[in-house]
Amino acid sequence: MNKGRIVSVSGPLVRAEGMENANIQDICRVGNLGLIGEIIEMRGDVASIQVYEETSMVGPGEPVETTGEPLSVELAPGMISQMFDGIQRPLDEFKAITNSNFLERGKAIDPLNRNKEWDFVAAVNVGDKVSAGDVVGTVQETSVINHKIMVPVGIEGTVRSIESGTFRVDDPLYTIETKDGVKEFTMIQKWPVRRSRPIARKLNPVEPLITGQRVIDTLFPVAKGGAAAVPGPFGAGKTVVQHQIAKWADVDIVVYVGCGERGNEMTDVINEFPELIDPNTGQSIMERTILIANTSNMPVAAREASIYTGITIAEYFRDMGYSVAIMADSTSRWAEALREMSGRLEEMPGDEGYPAYLGSRLAEYYERAGKVITLGNDQREGSITAIGAVSPPGGDTSEPVTQNTLRVVKVFWSLDSSLSQRRHFPAINWLDSYSQYSNEMNDFVGKQLEVDWNDMVRRSRLLLQDESELEEIVRLVGVESLSERDRLKLVVARMIREDFLQQNAFDDVDTYTSREKQFEMLATILHYEDQAVRALKLGSYYDEIVKGTDEVRERIGRMKYIPEEEIKRYAEIREAITNTMQDIIERGGVELDA
Repeated sequence: MNKGRIVSVSGPLVRAEGMENANIQDICRVGNLGLIGEIIEMRGDVASIQVYEETSMVGPGEPVETTGEPLSVELAPGMISQMFDGIQRPLDEFKAITNSNFLERGKAIDPLNRNKEWDFVAAVNVGDKVSAGDVVGTVQETSVINHKIMVPVGIEGTVRSIESGTFRVDDPLYTIETKDGVKEFTMIQKWPVRRSRPIARKLNPVEPLITGQRVIDTLFPVAKGGAAAVPGPFGAGKTVVQHQIAKWADVDIVVYVGCGERGNEMTDVINEFPELIDPNTGQSIMERTILIANTSNMPVAAREASIYTGITIAEYFRDMGYSVAIMADSTSRWAEALREMSGRLEEMPGDEGYPAYLGSRLAEYYERAGKVITLGNDQREGSITAIGAVSPPGGDTSEPVTQNTLRVVKVFWSLDSSLSQRRHFPAINWLDSYSQYSNEMNDFVGKQLEVDWNDMVRRSRLLLQDESELEEIVRLVGVESLSERDRLKLVVARMIREDFLQQNAFDDVDTYTSREKQFEMLATILHYEDQAVRALKLGSYYDEIVKGTDEVRERIGRMKYIPEEEIKRYAEIREAITNTMQDIIERGGVELDA
């Protein structure tokens, strides 16, 4: 340990002298209150410390003491369903102990409950040889998550004692004879948040993350183990998109980091998630969710630490072989915390005042996502899918945070304020967005459904692109100047936009769409186009087709509200389309087989 004295306080930045034996990234206790801080710069014996709590009334001369350890998280049973702040303080327990609705300064609280008992089932026997990552036993943490107790990184040897039973997280659980002697272990592992957990090797992502959001799953899919960015202006629906993915994505664990957003958004999560039923497990969403709240009214410096806390927890569950999704809402607020600390350190600023190392910090975070073979003798596969919201001022995606994010992610969901103003949600612009996983993910879905999904998606994209070009012509010279085929394209493209891509997050049926239902919906719209084009070729007129198909187009407009269990109704709609088109053709005096 190293003891020093405060020489200056500037907001969340404290400088202390007499710290010649301290190291960068050491955690300190700052001032008479013992505030939690982290050393981020050393100049001689003067340490610059970013403090994760409010520093008002802390002044020069007060003591500073290092702990000799980096900022770390405790990893053990008891994390699921919990809400932590940016440095893993459990907020519910914090409130109960301090009897206050506010974060009292200097209070040290264990991240995990030391009194709760867990039923441990041993998976190895005395005499077995084990190494880092091997599973020595399991704890049923929730009804859907079987928590695997793993040998810590850097440990290898022979099990000397272990038995099943009821234990607390800090009770001695098993011993291993290593080359340095016999060591005793509990359920708890501690891991520094700024260092990624080791893996055996990385894999190429091959399986799509099914989110239940049609515009994402169909046009701009993200792979399990991929990284995606959701930039957009205020009010465009970034948070709702992330909430929807957190609710419905087909992953085992969700880590939701509320990083600098408004408190009411985290309140929505806390109120909604316990009432939602996961369609994959039939249990509450909270049975697989961890919340990290560092909202806009909480300390700025802790905001910077919160995404590292989240990704480290995600890596721990990935190492068990689970697929994990981590939501960061929003990385712009995290970057603003970096900018504030960089400014107080008087570092040379980069673009728009952000630190020059902004791009490398973002890359370090997103590169911790991926699909991997974990440590351990059973070759488990796990994945982390990182989805980060970006809040560029005024929706200007040319600003540094968005541009540096786009250099490292492969999926770009561009939220459009004009779409949100038209009440088209999710307001993901289908012309500006992209996914570099599209071809591989579409091939995967096509094999699963035994259809040419790639061709269906390609047709849909082309129709939407053609619509954009045709609308330019319509604005200049009017719709009458278009050919009948082009006017039909506008009708079908509008169906894709309004009846397929547009989705109501607050409707019990429309909020989530399975992969099978997405196929049925899109197949129905494209079937309408096929039949209409055929009718045009056989001599029918555009006006006849549009007027004659009013009823079936209304049924297409309502098909998003067909429940999953009634999926056979889509075949009935397609049959009605075929029959209606046949009637139109026959009224025009042309036989179908002409």
